[in-house]
Formats: sequence, structure tokens, C-alpha cells
Amino acid sequence: MEALANRIDEWSRTRPEQLAFISEEASLTWSAYAARSDRFGALLLASGIAPGERVAIMLPDGPGVHVAFVGCEKAGIIVMGIGPKAGDEELRHLIQKSGASALVTRDEWRGEDMASRFRALREDLPSLRVHIAISGQLDPDDACYSGFDLGPVDPGLRLTADDLFLLNSTSGTTGLPKCVTHHQARWFHFHDAAVESGEMTGDDIFLSALPAPFGFGLWTAHFTPAALGAPCVILEHFTAESMIAAIERHRVTVLAAVSTQFIMMLNATTLGDHDLSSLRALYTGGEAVPYERAAEFEERTGASVLQFYGSNETGALSRTTTTDTRDKRLRTAGQLLDNMNVRLFDDAGNDVTSSGEGQPGCKGPLASRGYWDDDDANAKLFTDGGWILTGDICRVDDEGYLSVVGRTADFIIRGGKNISGPAVEDAVGSHPDVALAAAVAMPDPVFGERVCVYVEQRPGRTDELGLDELVTHLKARGVTREWHPERLIVVPELPRASGGKVAKGALRQDIRKRVAAEAG
Repeated sequence: MEALANRIDEWSRTRPEQLAFISEEASLTWSAYAARSDRFGALLLASGIAPGERVAIMLPDGPGVHVAFVGCEKAGIIVMGIGPKAGDEELRHLIQKSGASALVTRDEWRGEDMASRFRALREDLPSLRVHIAISGQLDPDDACYSGFDLGPVDPGLRLTADDLFLLNSTSGTTGLPKCVTHHQARWFHFHDAAVESGEMTGDDIFLSALPAPFGFGLWTAHFTPAALGAPCVILEHFTAESMIAAIERHRVTVLAAVSTQFIMMLNATTLGDHDLSSLRALYTGGEAVPYERAAEFEERTGASVLQFYGSNETGALSRTTTTDTRDKRLRTAGQLLDNMNVRLFDDAGNDVTSSGEGQPGCKGPLASRGYWDDDDANAKLFTDGGWILTGDICRVDDEGYLSVVGRTADFIIRGGKNISGPAVEDAVGSHPDVALAAAVAMPDPVFGERVCVYVEQRPGRTDELGLDELVTHLKARGVTREWHPERLIVVPELPRASGGKVAKGALRQDIRKRVAAEAG
């Protein structure tokens, strides 16, 4: 299996002036992509970083972050991918955990001098030796190259598709993240499944609204466009309005965005002012896909809403395709992938696949090899039989379509009854004034937990949605009584975790504080 850098070099020879990346700050041709990654790989080696070492890359979205990733690959160096929103505690933890010897950042980020930040980190991180500060998208005249006489990089240093090439962090909302190991072969297997599901070709134009270091962003911006030789539009700073405008301007055909982002797009007042007729597919996921908003997206854009189900650790377990009916596309997470050998397990670890419901586990080519340098976490991730578990509770029907009942940590246990948070969110999201909903458990002295829902309202409503009005709406729709919220908190904006998902950990903490304060 050919590694990504070799494919980029091939496109630089066969289609040198065609665009690999399109962005407002700086677009990049295939020839420039290959040349800039060559030069950055040479810089890393000239800076004293040896093949096999880890380099922490903390760059905003744009062509530059992909150039840096491929430059590391060409030099035989492993990337520790860190989202640009990472705070000091997370950054420090990931550098320490990975043993990174270098940190790559912008020279200034959001008003902060990153050289000062590096010096503070280096004081108690013995592995960290080098700071490479870049000013933009790693163009040949970037100040980071000043003072170096750089020659070609030995092709024999390049990582292969089976080598560890990247570590990234879990995007959990509580505790410090773990480092997930990635080899390119798993992403090429993912790519093959994606191309088949969306009938994608080199004639497609992609737009990925996801952060590059995370799994969804990796396949939609770093791997699949490059594997196909297709251009990818990247937004340095995401807003729903900028995404809508970019789809029209660049005639985007395949969009990748988490559910939160496409819902924000639907809520944008500018949506009806743009021609989105080029769009034929939206890949979404990362959290429960709300049926009514997804159906609305299809009606308003004419695109099919598609998804994969899985996790950073497992890779994909199932997928929907362009040939599925709308009901299957939007009410399930698609059919199981045969090569992932998915089984269902109960809490005791027993195989309950025949019953059709349990926690999915998998073994297959899309799976990661576990966590970096974390025996305890790997012991929890893998069962004794070598299965990787997802942490979700799922149902599989007779046709092999998987539906997510809820995350094991996303249940609200009321009086001993498990209530699915995603089910509550889907029901609440059907209210015409609800833009986005997140259901969490509210501590209760009698029932243990009650259902609390945080809501972002759609633009245009001047008063605040009330609980009685919401419950009346749910009753009229025949929504199961157990899914009715018992408390409603309207907020200007729901908090987001680094991967773009709603940060439910922050909401759980907020409701605990509110309940404690009210109890005196």
C-alpha cells in the first residue's frame, strides 16, 4: 500500500498546477504541496530532530498544517497532532505523554507570543528541545527557514503505510486526553469505504470543516482528497456563513461537518441567498444525527446526508451510502462493514450479538493499534479477546443496519430506568424554535437523576422558550413520556469540545453546581 507522500509526489508530476487546497489565506497546488513538504521535512532534520522522534504540531486549519504533517512523514518523524484551541494543561500533557522533542506553532496565535509559551513549557518538559515558529502556510520564504541551507531528504527515511505516523488525542470532555496511535493503512482502508459509500471521484471538490488533527478531519481533508487527487476547501476560521459562501464560490460537491456545524448552517439567515446546487453529499456524525434537521438539510440543498459510525480508536464500524433510502440514511448509522467483524457485548463482556443489542466491539483493518505508552488505558480499551469496544450501546437489525441507542456515559438513569440522551435531544430538536439541544443528567435526591436539557434557540425568537411549551409540543408529537425534559436551560451558545462536538462534560458540571446552589 503506497504512503500518502508518494501519492502527493505523483500528483505533483501529473497535475502540478491543479489545486490541492483552496483557502482564503493561501491556496496550494500539488507541485507546491510536494515541494513545501520536502522543504519542511529537511528543516526538521536540520533542526536536530531524528527520524522516529515525535513533533507536536499545533497549527490552525489551512494548507500549512497538512504540509507540516507530510513533511514529518517524509523525514520519518511522527506527528503529535494538537488542536489549536488546546489550553496549557492539555498542551503540556500531550507533549509530555508523547515525549515530543519539538513544537511547531504559528509565531503568534490569538495575540500570544508563542516563543514565550514554548519557553514556559520547556522548563518542566525535558524532552522538548526545539520550537519551530511559522508565520503562515509554510511558503518557501517563511522566516522559519532563515539561516538553514537545506538539501534534499533521503527518500529512505519516509514512513510506510504500516508505520506509526501520527498520534492524536481523544476529544473527551472530562479528564486529560489519551494519545491514539495512527498508521496510514487504516485511513486508506477508511478511504476505500468512503469512496464506495459516496461514489466519489477525482472530479469531486471537498470542503472539510473539521480540525485537521482529529479523525474526521484526517480522512476528509488529509487523506481522501489527496488519494483521489481532488481539491479540498479549508476554512481557517469556521462560521456557518463562511461555509455556505465557500460551497457556492468553489462549487463544492462533498461537505464534511459535524452535526452541530450543519445545524448552524441551516439556522443561518444567509442560507437561502446562495446557490448550493453543486453539493451532492454531506458527511456528518461525531454525535447523534438529528433526523428532522438532517431531512431539512436534504430538502433545502438536494444533497444526501451520509455518515460513518465509529470512534477515533475503533475506526468505522458501519456506514450509510447514496443507495440507502432516506429512512436508513437518517434513522440508522448504516450497515456494518464486513471487514470490521463487529460483535455486540453486554456489561459482563458476553457476546450478545444474537440478541441484536449491546456494546459494539470490532477487529479489523480500520482500527487503531491502541493508545501510545498507556498500558492501563489499553487494558480497558481491548477485551481479553482483543476486541476494541466503542463505549456506545447499539442495536443491529436483521438487515445489518446499526442504530445508536446511546453512549454508556450518555444515559440518564431515572429511578432505575435508562433514558437515552440522544433520543431526548432528537425529540427536543423537533421544536421549531430549537436550534441545538443537549440532554444531561440532573442530580435528584428521589430519582437519582432527572432529565435536563440545555438548548440554543433559533435566531428570530425574542422571548425564551419555556419548559411547559416544550413539553406540550412533545406531547402533541406523541414523544415517549420518559423523554420529556424535567428542566430546561436556554443558553446563548452550547459549549464545544476540541473536535466540534457539544462539551457535555461542561454541562454536567454546570447542572451539578446549579442544583447544589439551589439546595443551599
